[in-house]
Amino acid sequence: MAIRFVPVDRDTPLLMPPDLRDWVPGDDIVHFIIEACSRLPVDSFKVNARGSGSAQHPPHMMLALLVYCYAHGVFSSRTIERATYRDVAVRYLTADTHPDHDTIAKFRRENLDAFAAAFTDVLELAASLGILKLGNLEAALDGSHFRASASIDQNVTHARAAELREQLEADIAGLLEEAERADLGDGEASRLPEEIARREKLCAKMDKAIAELEARAAARQEKAMAEYEQKAAAREEKERQTGKKPPGKEPARPDIKAGQGDKAGEQCNLTDPDSRVMRKSRRSGYTQSHNAQAAVDTGTHLVVGAHIAKSASDGGQLEPGVRAVEEATGHAPEAVLADAGFADAGAFERLGEDGVDVYCSVHREDAHAEREYDYRPAEKRKAPKEPKDPRLLSMREKLRSPGGKETYARRNSTVETVFGLIKEAMGFRAFSLRGTAKVEGEWKLVCLAHNLRRLFNLRAPAKMAGMGALAA
Repeated sequence: MAIRFVPVDRDTPLLMPPDLRDWVPGDDIVHFIIEACSRLPVDSFKVNARGSGSAQHPPHMMLALLVYCYAHGVFSSRTIERATYRDVAVRYLTADTHPDHDTIAKFRRENLDAFAAAFTDVLELAASLGILKLGNLEAALDGSHFRASASIDQNVTHARAAELREQLEADIAGLLEEAERADLGDGEASRLPEEIARREKLCAKMDKAIAELEARAAARQEKAMAEYEQKAAAREEKERQTGKKPPGKEPARPDIKAGQGDKAGEQCNLTDPDSRVMRKSRRSGYTQSHNAQAAVDTGTHLVVGAHIAKSASDGGQLEPGVRAVEEATGHAPEAVLADAGFADAGAFERLGEDGVDVYCSVHREDAHAEREYDYRPAEKRKAPKEPKDPRLLSMREKLRSPGGKETYARRNSTVETVFGLIKEAMGFRAFSLRGTAKVEGEWKLVCLAHNLRRLFNLRAPAKMAGMGALAA
């Protein structure tokens, strides 16, 4: 029998269907995303209300375009623009219109508040469908590093920034003298304005970096002074009660300045000053990153709170994580689960007073019997410090109880899984925007895309066709 092949004729004009929905299945997630994104009022977006200039792309369509593309691992504005031509579902979503990459990038940059509103609205949608119980949340907290839109080579220390600023000021002075000579007819002045402007721009960056490093040092000094005063007051009280000086050295008065003392080698990035040099593990190396925090509902795996931490560690993020849940849902979680990086005795006490049940590891060995990421020889490894604060000891006993073990075990299978899905299934590993406020807006857009993917899968298949339940 002769071999037969399907004929491939690229010369015959293609008859497109009269309705693009003929090429998009009725149970495709694109229908769900369009309906979900259409719920926000128009005044949530930044639009040209004057009606001048060219016609604008509808903001609900632009939001749906970003959410759909983020949910499918497409993040670059240029790649999203190409998808409006190449991807049938995207072409249906945009109704065969094609916003250019500048328009997409501008919409993403200017509508951070709309992303936050949509993030909250989708959680309310999940609650209205009976999927999420907002008044009875058990949230698992964690953070993960995502690359910043900045090069690690653009970091400078306080001393280096001051040195470069001095050199740039000398260069500017020299160029101005050269410009004066050129005005008298003794030289060529055509290139001088550009050279002066370039150096002035660099000088402004150095000023900003110096101010940022000095602000960080001032914040550390304030925190250190508060701890010093607390320790000094405790010693004075003990001496008053016993009539003797307490044993041990008196606490040293802190004196932290930028470029001196504590963290003298701290750096500021000239491209994105809010990003930090971070290392995930001893083998992963250093990256210029942001620490993205997420609170995940243990029942549905929906992200119910999201924010950006300004440090590489999760220390001090327990209360901000709870506040992020309150901002997004209007309700504080009944319980929060967190690993040892979040341990904070004061936060345990304050959250307990607010009625939040905390399950937080206080000793890394409680959560990891053997730290596989530590590749140093056994004799060079330092055992984690044993907790001494009674509040930490109480928390450890709580987690070692049968009920505590069962509750805490849900953390790994929820928040860790969600970060894995965002990084692997969605492919999101780096931010496109810069600055904490903008990065947090993009992070909420990422979490919004994850939530819609998750919500789409949680709904009964029978409800998918037509999205009638959602529209209602």
